[in-house]
Amino acid sequence: MDDIKTRFRQYQDAIEASNIVSKTDINGIITFVNDEFCKISGFSREELIGANHNIVRHPDVPKKTFKILWDTILAKKVHKSIVRNLTKDGKDIYLNTTIIPILDPNGEIEEFVAIRHNVTDVINLNNELLKTKIELEDLNQNLENRVKEQTAELLNLNQNLQCLVEAEIKKNEEKTQMLFFQSRLASMGEMIANIAHQWRQPLNELSIMLFRLKEAFLAQNMSKFQTDYEDSKRIIKNMSQTIEDFRNFFAINREKEYFLPSIAVKDAMKMVQGTYEKENISIDFSIKDESEILGFNSQLSQALIILLSNAKDAMKDVNNEKTVTISIYKENKFVVIAVGDNGGGIKDEIMDKIFEPYFTTKHPSSGTGIGLYMLKMIIENMNGKVSVKNDKFGACFTIKIPYTDKG
Repeated sequence: MDDIKTRFRQYQDAIEASNIVSKTDINGIITFVNDEFCKISGFSREELIGANHNIVRHPDVPKKTFKILWDTILAKKVHKSIVRNLTKDGKDIYLNTTIIPILDPNGEIEEFVAIRHNVTDVINLNNELLKTKIELEDLNQNLENRVKEQTAELLNLNQNLQCLVEAEIKKNEEKTQMLFFQSRLASMGEMIANIAHQWRQPLNELSIMLFRLKEAFLAQNMSKFQTDYEDSKRIIKNMSQTIEDFRNFFAINREKEYFLPSIAVKDAMKMVQGTYEKENISIDFSIKDESEILGFNSQLSQALIILLSNAKDAMKDVNNEKTVTISIYKENKFVVIAVGDNGGGIKDEIMDKIFEPYFTTKHPSSGTGIGLYMLKMIIENMNGKVSVKNDKFGACFTIKIPYTDKG
């Protein structure tokens, strides 16, 4: 028996040394606490013995929790839970608690033994992890909200930017159309001068014919009258054809068409024929090889008139023979139209600027500076390119437009 008691005492000592142990009577009055209980609670053994176990109850623990506890142990059952207690100095502690009812030989409750483990660090760590999780969830939600806001702002910015781009494109298109219109007006002035030149001689002839018709009518010379009448009709027909040529030039092409570049060159030469004759300028035109290109015949003619008009102005101070050379040939899938003059060339310091809009070396009354810019626009609209360089006698402009072999 003594051996059993000794062994039991050893078990008791082991439990007390490794756990937080207390005993209470059936009313919850503390009858025993071990050193670990005193150490964890901060109360002395004298303060605890005889006190109600509520001395370490935490005020934030709901009353129903303790009701469940008492209902369980009074039913002679073991109660297990993690209990939140309050130490003497006001600190929170969490104890993994097991309360065991101790029964007398008659099976009645004699007392309660509570064995506890300190799990405060684990609970605090878990609370910190939970807090961190909540913070991360909030941060993630805020990040998602910010991403949504930023996405909405970017979409709105993109939409506004698209509207601005469309507005700028529209403005540029309107500006280009205005420049093109101005260029055509300038060309129209050139055309009118040519009409005046080409009509001057026919008008003189027509005036003489009318006088001869009058004389033949008065003399009743019907044969002479008929001859002069036919000649008058011929002169009027030629004058009408001149107007038709110019009218066709200014007609707006609705769709791109395939045509030979030489047709545009000949149309342009016809348009400047009068002023070139007046300025004693000769044109040396040659066709080595060509193929059809896709574009607008009238616009290419206008671009060439711009070059021919500039060549005329470049040679105004040339005292010897004034000559413009135009040649057409093919090179690397391009039809090339080269236009050169003997006007002395373009100064090196302005060579890179001559295709810029409104750049001109002429007096404001003589030019607007949009001609070569419009030339560049017209050629680029036909997927071509234009360049310029100086040669031995003057400037040489090169137009390259891709051609199409239908065969």
